[in-house]
Amino acid sequence: MQSIPVIDIAGLFSEQKSERIAVAKTIGQTCLDKGFFYIQNHGIDANLQQQVFAQSQQFFALDEQQKNRIHKNLSIANRGYEPLKNQTLEAGTPADLKEGFYCGREYAPNSIEVHQKKFNHGPNQWPTELDGFADTMMAYQAQLEQLAKTLMRGLALSLNLDEFYFDTFSQDALITLRLLHYPPQPANPEPNEKGCGAHTDFGALTLLLQDQNGGLQVWDNQHQDWIDAPPIEGTYVVNLGDLIARWTNDRYKSTLHRVINRSGRERYSVPFFFAGNPDYQVSCLNCCLDDTQTAKYPATTVEQHFIEMYRRTYG
Repeated sequence: MQSIPVIDIAGLFSEQKSERIAVAKTIGQTCLDKGFFYIQNHGIDANLQQQVFAQSQQFFALDEQQKNRIHKNLSIANRGYEPLKNQTLEAGTPADLKEGFYCGREYAPNSIEVHQKKFNHGPNQWPTELDGFADTMMAYQAQLEQLAKTLMRGLALSLNLDEFYFDTFSQDALITLRLLHYPPQPANPEPNEKGCGAHTDFGALTLLLQDQNGGLQVWDNQHQDWIDAPPIEGTYVVNLGDLIARWTNDRYKSTLHRVINRSGRERYSVPFFFAGNPDYQVSCLNCCLDDTQTAKYPATTVEQHFIEMYRRTYG
């Protein structure tokens, strides 16, 4: 059975371009296959990661009335609490056995972006019961955003583009931090009931921090089967989203994945979604075309792409 590769990305932080290129080539090979890989030596503060998990567990331990005071339906920007079984990511299956919390870049209610009604721009909703919750999430989110920008430079090198090709795309990017809690899989689940239904991600990059309980699976198109992506200490699971697949004319892959929590314990995970600047126009990269290929997708902006993805998913 195939497995998800582990890539040491220390070279991406090197002053030597040859070392950055070497890591980028390895990343590029995985992007041609499934677009899923682990990264190690990423530089994210391990103590901060543990604080995020601790705060996440405390948040989901609050009673429903407390959590529902910041229900995401009360937000103009999809921020706040999402109850258990509120989302169905895989059509035709029971609702997902997970609850979540969304936050992102902070925008004041009177900001230009909110006034212009930009997609998913607005203030966060924070639980007032937990001291330090907001500070922890914003500090962690800031570190992940910088890491995502570094990975985008690695992607540029992997495509033989200028290393800084995606820098403008990465400025003032749409970012979402999501806390997730998965109860154990029921002993007698409904048919196809699972923690998170099979889906691809909408944006550019997802960086996933897992606890030790496992459950993530990635679709292997070659073998027509699911591959486990178990927790590996000190790593993130990184995957490409639909935007990168579209940008590269499907040369780089956005792959189906799902979660089934068979551990018998509560599972917590923290995905970070990096989507790029909402005004940036995405059109097929010339490096992904040749004399036998034409662009599969029309040009679009990041914001238009997300509006369309949400329309297809949520109606």
